[in-house]
Amino acid sequence: MPQTKYKFNPDSLSFDRIRLGIRTLLLRFLAYFTGSVIVALIYWVIFASFFDSPKEKALKREVEQITIQYDLIHREMGTVENVLEDLQKTDDNLYRTIFEAEPIPVTEREGGIGGVNRYEALEGYNNSNLVIETANRLDKIRKKVYVQSKSFDDLIKLAINKGDMLKSVPAILPISNKDLTRTASGFGWRIHPIYKISKFHYGMDFTAPFGTEVYATGNGTVVALLSAQRGAGEHVIIDHGFGYSSIYAHLSNFNVKVGQKVQRGDIIGFVGSTGTSVANHLHYEIKLNGVNVDPVNYYFEDLNSEEYERMIEISSKTGQSFD
Repeated sequence: MPQTKYKFNPDSLSFDRIRLGIRTLLLRFLAYFTGSVIVALIYWVIFASFFDSPKEKALKREVEQITIQYDLIHREMGTVENVLEDLQKTDDNLYRTIFEAEPIPVTEREGGIGGVNRYEALEGYNNSNLVIETANRLDKIRKKVYVQSKSFDDLIKLAINKGDMLKSVPAILPISNKDLTRTASGFGWRIHPIYKISKFHYGMDFTAPFGTEVYATGNGTVVALLSAQRGAGEHVIIDHGFGYSSIYAHLSNFNVKVGQKVQRGDIIGFVGSTGTSVANHLHYEIKLNGVNVDPVNYYFEDLNSEEYERMIEISSKTGQSFD
């Protein structure tokens, strides 16, 4: 039973029983309740500081798993970047070299991603920087993959055309040259036979009797049959495509007409001494993209390595050209 409380009354010189009012009881209840709540909050804060709730534990496990997956994704992205870099190097330094194509410019491979701010929707979160960095890295990989894919498409087309290209490249001797005995003046600085001055010789000379057959050195189209009293005299120009063209000068007669398609080995004319020439011979030139190149480097269909070395030696020793 609750203990009864009394209060001394000086007027009656006796102890009167204390009776509490409703307000007092209510205030006391509120005080006890408030104190209990405060104590409970203190216990909750202490518990929450040192112990995780089941939901927090589950969230922490989820964050740990996401972190592991994020690290794995970044490692995989690094591997993909390395593979792409190897593909790009092989593409530029091997495949495109084989097909005589220009490497893809670095600016195209490493070009930025369009848009003022592609990642605005990802901003404003606790880990925005992390997410934006990953998204940006992934976009760059996508761009590189796209560029490399287009490059391989181009290489497939080049490979399809490579057979035609190999048939079109001027790759045989323009006249029959058994034992290389008809090899005369080569490509480079020579003494002009008439002017007796040092002059650059843009082709190769082959001595041969009047009327010797002259062959097309690669598949192509006859684009010009020209006659001149001086210079190259009667000469044929063949466009082989793929940037190659060839010139056959000082001919005595033609065996083709303009616009005619020719195959490697077809007879296109005959040796003579027309134009500025001192003897019957064939002056032969190859141009690649409009620039003269040394024909001696293009006889790979006719000469083995020993014959090639011998031809270089013979043509380089001659100090005077025939035209």
